[in-house]
Amino acid sequence: MTGHGGQIDDAAALVEVGQYGAGEVEDAVADPIAVLGAVGEQAGDLDALLAELGVGVAARGEARQAVRRDVPEEPVARPAAPPASGGPDRGGRIFSSPLARRLAREAGLGIETLSGTGPGGRVVRRDVEAAVAARRTQATQPPATPAPLAAAPVPQPAAPGAPAAPAGTGDYEDIPHTRMRRAIARRLTESKQQTPHFCLRATCAVDELLALRQRINAVSPVKVSVNDLLIKAVATAHTQVPEMNAVWQPEAVRRFRSVDVSVAIATDTGLVTPVLRGIENLSVSAIATRTRAFAEQARSGALRPADFEGGSITVSNLGMYGVEEFAAIINPPQAAILAIGAARDEAVVRDGAVTAAKVLGVVLSVDHRPVDGAVAARWLTAFTEAVQNPVRLVV
Repeated sequence: MTGHGGQIDDAAALVEVGQYGAGEVEDAVADPIAVLGAVGEQAGDLDALLAELGVGVAARGEARQAVRRDVPEEPVARPAAPPASGGPDRGGRIFSSPLARRLAREAGLGIETLSGTGPGGRVVRRDVEAAVAARRTQATQPPATPAPLAAAPVPQPAAPGAPAAPAGTGDYEDIPHTRMRRAIARRLTESKQQTPHFCLRATCAVDELLALRQRINAVSPVKVSVNDLLIKAVATAHTQVPEMNAVWQPEAVRRFRSVDVSVAIATDTGLVTPVLRGIENLSVSAIATRTRAFAEQARSGALRPADFEGGSITVSNLGMYGVEEFAAIINPPQAAILAIGAARDEAVVRDGAVTAAKVLGVVLSVDHRPVDGAVAARWLTAFTEAVQNPVRLVV
């Protein structure tokens, strides 16, 4: 819009008016349509003025015959289709007409997915209609008939007396679950999901413990292992901190009067945990004897269900495999499990001087329902003192 007497800028933005159907327009481009005069100006000979402007004067009351020409809905010559982005790269903008945007929205089409054929790659109505028609055509076309599958080879029965092939193909083998493996999986999954574990770690100096073992084995008819001494240390700690000798029950915390400890024994079919009972009253050699008997029964499958009942803590030792430290899963319904690593040489400070020593890493996993952290910490301190002063284990 410009004021009176203002000049029209040819570079000013123009408004594009879209055509929504076929029609006719008058061929009267550049013909004068009015004569403007100033306020108070008297009109002279209008016919002479119009003739001077090159406009023929029609007779009074006779309408000027307009020259009309048909306008096709689409131009005969179309510009080359722009890229699928909807137009040339103009800084990420997609140019489209308002009608095209409305039609695309109603048809569920993204305007950015359409190819524009309008001026400058603008998306116009015909582009939306073409996309809708193409989608309708694809929906009505029958799906391609899939190629027939090759018949699967029929397995031939094995020859009589031939061993059955393992249930596996390719580079792997499926090993069916045994009853023991299913029981282990079920119980440990329940433990991790339902038992609130927390872990405490400690490092024990075992130089004196190893020396005591050598002296015992020099006179004992039964060879004593480091694990046997550590089981006795567990019994000593349970005696000093009886709050750890308990398990969680739905209605109460059950505390035991005797110390029953499960021992983890690895077999070819899985891990078993028979229970050593009343070990607070057993000697180290007696513990060694019972542990070896359990190990033989476990490997021969002679353990009874009663051998697995009871106990408040399990001892699991992987030190013989060189494992320095690990955290074990509690064996329900027990309240704790002690994971024992391998003894190793480390530099320690004793009396203000750095010296080499044999140390052992242990991790205590505890059920937080019957046992609080402070109780577990006191128990781990009592265990560490019993290991580092092993004379308590034989008196």
